[in-house]
Amino acid sequence: MDHIIWNVDPVAISFMGLKVHWYGILFALAIASGFQVMKRIYVRENLPVESLDNLLMYCVVGIIVGARLAHCLFYDPAYYLSHPLKIFAIWEGGLASHGGGLGAILALYYYQRQVKLPFLFLLDRLAIATAIFGFFVRMANFVNSEILGLPTDKPWGIIFERVDMLPRHPAQLYEAIAYLSIFALLWCIYRMTAMKQKHGAIFGLFLVLVFSSRFVIEMVKVKQAVYADTWTFSAGQLLSIPFLLVGIALLVTPYLRKAKTSE
Repeated sequence: MDHIIWNVDPVAISFMGLKVHWYGILFALAIASGFQVMKRIYVRENLPVESLDNLLMYCVVGIIVGARLAHCLFYDPAYYLSHPLKIFAIWEGGLASHGGGLGAILALYYYQRQVKLPFLFLLDRLAIATAIFGFFVRMANFVNSEILGLPTDKPWGIIFERVDMLPRHPAQLYEAIAYLSIFALLWCIYRMTAMKQKHGAIFGLFLVLVFSSRFVIEMVKVKQAVYADTWTFSAGQLLSIPFLLVGIALLVTPYLRKAKTSE
């Protein structure tokens, strides 16, 4: 059976010693797309668009710092505690989406104190932008031949030639498709329903959809944490459970509150 062979050069442009990587381009597209989604929301709701520059800066810092620290502490703590200076070597790779999410939430909390808008109100709207952000980041992982899937004999298996010659689940594409679908769904819910008036509900739905998808897709991914090789569940799955539980609570609480009020 023939399989697609993937061997894209991670360097998109090289000129006079300057190298621009595909990962950097797609990460920049992730930031730009998320920013444009938030801008459309702010314009639609007559919110202070000029304050989005601060939100962008805080979120970029929060995502990078949070994602890096989470990778170092949750996926390979023994190595990074033995080589603490390597924590700063972001160019060597290693960003964990769970930590990036926490970093973005902390950044939003800091921003919220400046603009005086309800925290859950902002989280609902940032969730929509985060979903499209996640799509581009996973496409960047695909281009980089990282976050690999397990070997498979399925016809859609892809051979990542820079790694080995085994056909593997394109786990990065699975996640990218999931995030793009979640973005489309959340955007439609935001535009067409009253859920956005129930603060925390859209963010809760976002957490439920993202981390249930992540939990399932982890089943066909190579375990990233060495210490979890013999565990039933991967580190990524275990880290997804708290987010999933919080999402369920945020999703149902506004409706339970309404039902109690109407009694």
